[in-house]
This record gives sequence, C-alpha cells and structure tokens, in this order.
Amino acid sequence: MTQYAIITDLNKCVGCLSCSVACKAVNEVPIGNFWNKVLRVGPNPKYEGAVVPDVEMCFLPITCQHCADAPCVSVCPTEASHKLADGTVQIDKEKCIGCQFCAMACPYGVRYLNEEERVVEKCTLCEQKTSQGELPQCVAQCGARARFFGDLEAGWDSFVAPGRVLEYEAEYDDVHNARVSMLECVRPFTEDQVYHLHNVGNNPSCSYILRDMTWQG
Repeated sequence: MTQYAIITDLNKCVGCLSCSVACKAVNEVPIGNFWNKVLRVGPNPKYEGAVVPDVEMCFLPITCQHCADAPCVSVCPTEASHKLADGTVQIDKEKCIGCQFCAMACPYGVRYLNEEERVVEKCTLCEQKTSQGELPQCVAQCGARARFFGDLEAGWDSFVAPGRVLEYEAEYDDVHNARVSMLECVRPFTEDQVYHLHNVGNNPSCSYILRDMTWQG
C-alpha cells in the first residue's frame, strides 16, 4: 500500500505564498481559483487576557488532503473522482459531468468548477511530476523548506524536500534531483505535535507539525 501526502512544518512556514503561486503557474489554475490556499491563523492571545506582544500566529496551507476514505470519490456518479494506487485522489475529466457533488461533499472546500471546461478541478499532488520521480511544485518551490513529500506508509523517513548540491561543477540533474530528508531539517517533534484538518470520517492524509502553539486547524 502507498499513501502519498504532504507534511507541512507550520513553525517554518512564513506565509510567503510561493507554494500557492507555484501551484497556479505549473497547473494553469484559472484566475480566481486555487488548488492551494494559505490562511493566516491569528494573531491569537497566548493566554486569556494576553495582549501584544504575547500573541501567536501561524500560516496554514490548505489543499486537497488526498483522504484515505475520500467522500468525493464515494459520491461521484461517474467514477470521475477516484483514488490511484499511490493513494492520491484524482479526477478523470473525460468522465466528469460537472455535477459538483464532489465539491459539496468535500469537508475542506478545495474543489471548484472550471467554468470554461465545465469540469471540477483540484490539487492532483502534481501527479504529472510525482509519477516521474519529481516533487510536487508546492514542495519544490517552498523557500522556507517547510513542506515535505513522501509516503505515509513508509514512515517519516520517506518525506523529503529539495536538497542542496555544493559541488561547483554539479550537473543539472544532480541539482534537480537532490533531496533532503524531513528529519534532517526540522526541529524535533513528537506525535502529539502532528495534526490534521478536522476528520469527519474521511481520514485526511496530509499532516501539519506545530510546536508551542495551539492548533486551530
């Protein structure tokens, strides 16, 4: 079994929106729509009655969670929405009739109707890239190295981000394919510091790491 997903370290995310911009560019997402949104959470008081500077804030990227038990798949009348063997939820545009049942079933509001093509779209986890061994664009372009891509079934060790190549005469492929493990470049965290968006029986696959702050996802 495989379950591809993205893990985001919210303590490292600076809200630069590079992930959102990169996603729109590589996937040609129409103006006014997003496959990846970044929400600002806060500033919130650290304790009751607290005022500035005793406040906390983080940025929360929201995208398709590629749920293990995706409700969008179960309500689709044409099987246009389906799960692949890698665990991702995809849409077959040839089968989509634009009924938007999937958009109504999604707990996170991450699907939309492409008005021009009359089909529903959402994050594909850059399947066109990951199937070739590349990283999703939002991971590849994260300047803070806060986003990591991997297989949940293979454990934390499988999650990676773009790496650095220091050799001056390195080839393009060496730079392009360089990877660094999530565990090498994030501060230590415990299982109780790993969160998911609210679960209504869909079992979202993507995870968020948040330390020393109150989770409000």
